[in-house]
Amino acid sequence: MVCTRLAAVLLAVLSAVDVSLALGTTCSTPLGGGTAAAGAPYWLQSLAQRGTSPFNSGYQVRRNVKDFGAKGDGNTDDTAAINAAMSAGGRCGFPTGCDQSSLSPAVVYFPSGSYKISTPIILYWYTVMIGDGRNPPTILAASSFSGIALIDADPYLAGGAQWYVNQNNFYRSLRNFVVDLTPLPISSGVNGLHWQVSQATSISNLRIEMSRDASTNQVGMYMENGSGGYMGDITINGGKTGLNLGNQQFTVRNVTVNNAQTAILVNWSWVWLFYRIVINNCPVGFRLNTGSTTFAQTTGASIIADTTFSNVVTAIQTTTNQPFTYASGFVLDNVVFSGVTNGVADQSNNVALSGGSKTVAQWLQGSVYTGTNSAFNYTRNTVAAVTKPSVLLEGGRFVSRPRPQYETYDVSQFVSVKALGAKGDGSTDDTAILKSIFSQYAGCKIIFFDAGIYKVSSTITIPAGTQVIGEAWSTIMGFRSNFSNSASPQVVVRVGDAGSTGRTEITDMLFTTQGPAAGAIVVEWNVHDPSGQQGVAGAWDTVIRIGGARGTNLQNAQCAKGSNNLSACSAAFLGLHLTRQSSAYLEGLWVWTADHDIDGDPQITIFSGRGILSESQGPVWLVGTGSEHNVLVQYNIANAANHFLGVIQTESPSWQPVPAPPAPFSINAAYQDPTSFSTPGNAWGLQVKNSSNILIYGAGLYSFFNNYVADTCVSPATCQNAIANIDTASSNVVILGLSTVGVTNVLNVNNNAVINQSPNRVGTQATVIKWTT
Repeated sequence: MVCTRLAAVLLAVLSAVDVSLALGTTCSTPLGGGTAAAGAPYWLQSLAQRGTSPFNSGYQVRRNVKDFGAKGDGNTDDTAAINAAMSAGGRCGFPTGCDQSSLSPAVVYFPSGSYKISTPIILYWYTVMIGDGRNPPTILAASSFSGIALIDADPYLAGGAQWYVNQNNFYRSLRNFVVDLTPLPISSGVNGLHWQVSQATSISNLRIEMSRDASTNQVGMYMENGSGGYMGDITINGGKTGLNLGNQQFTVRNVTVNNAQTAILVNWSWVWLFYRIVINNCPVGFRLNTGSTTFAQTTGASIIADTTFSNVVTAIQTTTNQPFTYASGFVLDNVVFSGVTNGVADQSNNVALSGGSKTVAQWLQGSVYTGTNSAFNYTRNTVAAVTKPSVLLEGGRFVSRPRPQYETYDVSQFVSVKALGAKGDGSTDDTAILKSIFSQYAGCKIIFFDAGIYKVSSTITIPAGTQVIGEAWSTIMGFRSNFSNSASPQVVVRVGDAGSTGRTEITDMLFTTQGPAAGAIVVEWNVHDPSGQQGVAGAWDTVIRIGGARGTNLQNAQCAKGSNNLSACSAAFLGLHLTRQSSAYLEGLWVWTADHDIDGDPQITIFSGRGILSESQGPVWLVGTGSEHNVLVQYNIANAANHFLGVIQTESPSWQPVPAPPAPFSINAAYQDPTSFSTPGNAWGLQVKNSSNILIYGAGLYSFFNNYVADTCVSPATCQNAIANIDTASSNVVILGLSTVGVTNVLNVNNNAVINQSPNRVGTQATVIKWTT
C-alpha cells in the first residue's frame, strides 16, 4: 500500500537522529523510531480531543465518523453518517449560506474499514479529512452510486452555480485513503474526487482503484478550475483517465498511474509542475490540450520532470501539432522512456519526439530566451540540460519528501500543549507556557498543538530537532507592542537558533499576527539539515496568514477596502525569512496577506511589507508555494544559493498603486529590499539578486487590479509594467515555465525590460517556457 512505502521512507529518516541536539529537560534520549504495537490504531484515534474554535463556543473540531453512526463494514450505506460528521456544528457551506469562514474548522477522522457510499461525501470549507495512517480506510462506491464524485470539494447546484468560489476554495487536506470505484459499471463516468480547489489544499497518501477495462469511463480525479495548490504521494490504478485537470497553477509530486487509458489529462492551465511521476502500461501518458489558436485558453506551461514512462504508446500527446507556431508550451526534464512508441506526438500521430528506451535530459516546446536578449525564439527540440547542484538531488532527481504522519508512533510519544496548560483560546497570552513546553519536550516528544489560537507576546523558539503537528491549522498569533515597530522588527516564531541543525518537522500549523503589527517577522527559519541528510528540516501544509480572519483585528471592521489606515492596518514586516545558514524543505506553504475578510467576504486593505526573503545558501526546496499581496516583494532571493522552486505563485496587492510601494513601509537594506518598483507603483512578484543555482520550475506571477479596478487592465496586460527582476550578478538562474497575467513585461534584467508579454501570450496569460542567465 501507499502507506507502507511512505512509512519506510519516514522510518529511515527518523532513525537518523542528530545526537548533537540539546534535548528538552524531561528527555533522557532522543525521540527515535515509533513504538506503536502491531495492530494498534493510528495515534490520532487515541489522542484525547481538546481542540476548540475560540470564537465559536461549544463547537467540536475533531470528529470520528463512527461516532455519527458510520459502520465501515463494507455493507452498510455510510453516506448519511459521514456527511453528518462533515456538517455537524453549522459548518460553512451552501446549506448555511456561507462560502468561507475560519470559525468552523474540522478534522474528520475515519478509522480503518470500508465505508460504502451511494452519493458524494461533501468536503466542507476548512476540512481535514484523514484516515487511519497505519491501515488506510476505503471509500467504496456502491454499485448504485449517483453523483459527480465519491468525494466532492465544491458541489454543483442546479443551473451550474457552486457552493464555493473556486479561486477562494481554500483549506482542504485529504490523506490516508483508498478510493474504490470498481463496484461501478464500466460505463459510469463517476470521478473518484471532484477536487476544484485553491491555495492551502493538499492530498497525500491516496490510492484510487478503477476498472482496468479498456472501455471504462471511470476517472480518478476531476478538477475543472481553481487556483491551487499541491498534491502528492498518490497511486492510481486503472480508469479512463487517472487525473483530469484544469487549474491556474499546481504542483504534483510523486504520483504513479498504472493501467489507465490516459494517465494525466491537462485541459487548461497557466503553469503546472509534475515531478517524480511514474506512468506504467498506459496508451497515453500525458494528454495536453494545446488548442488551435494563440488566444484559446488551453495549457500554458506544463513542466514534466524526473518522470518515467514504461510500456506507453505516446508519452506526451498534444491535441494539436505545432511545428512552427506557438500556442502552448511544455518541458520534459530528466524523463526516462522504457518501451515507449512515441515520445511526443499529436492525436493524428504527427511525431515530434521519437520514443524507444532512453533518457531525455531536456526537450521542450515553446519560447526560449537567454540573458538580456529580447528576441522571441520558438523552439521545439532538444535543448541544453539544466545544470543542477548535487545538494538539491538524490539519485539524480530533485529531493522529494512525504509529509510526516508518524504512522509507526504510539500515542504515548506525543504531548498535547493544552494538556500541559496552554489555553489556545484566542485571548490568553500563552507565551510562557509554550516556551516551557518546548524547553521540556523538544527532541523527545512530538508536540501536538490542539486546534486553537495561541497568542504570544514575544518570540517563541521551536528548537532544532523538534516535531510539531497541528490540528486543522492550529494557530500561533503574535500580538502586543513587541511586534509593532517596523524600525525594529521582531520575530514571532523562530525555527531553530542561528547555526542549529536537526530533523525539524512542522505540519498543519498556521502563523499569524494581531494588528497592528508592522514590526512582526512572522517566521524566521534558521535550522539546517543535519550533515549527510537532505530535506529533513521542513514544513508541510503550513500557512502564514496575515489578517482577514476573526481575532486578527485586521478585518473589514478595522481595514475596509480603500480605507488606507496605514497605522492600524499594518499587519507584518515580513512573512518568512530563510536565513543565510538555513536549509528548508517547504511543501504547500502559503504566505497570504489577506485581500479579503474570510469571515465576512469583503475586500480589505491591509499592509504586510514583504512575503518571503531567502538568503539561504541552501539547499532549499520550495514545493508548491505561494506568496501574495505584500507591499514590496513576494519572493526575494538575495545573496542566496542552491534553491529549487517548484511552482511559485504570486499576486500583487489589489490596492496598489494607492499607495505606491514602499508605503507604508520604508526600504530597509538589511532585508535586501528592492529600491525601485514597477510602474505605476506595484510590488515585485519575484526578485533574484546576487544569487547562484536558483532553479525555478514554474512561476505564476499575477497582477489583477489597479487600485481595485480589474476589468480595464488584465486583458491589455497593463495592471503593472513589470513583475520579475533578476540581476546580472546572479549565475545559473533558470526559469522553466514563467507565466504572467496583467503584466506588460514578463521579465526584467537589471530593472530593464527584456521579455514582453505580447509574443508570448497564450489566452489570459503570457508564458515563457525557458529563460536562463
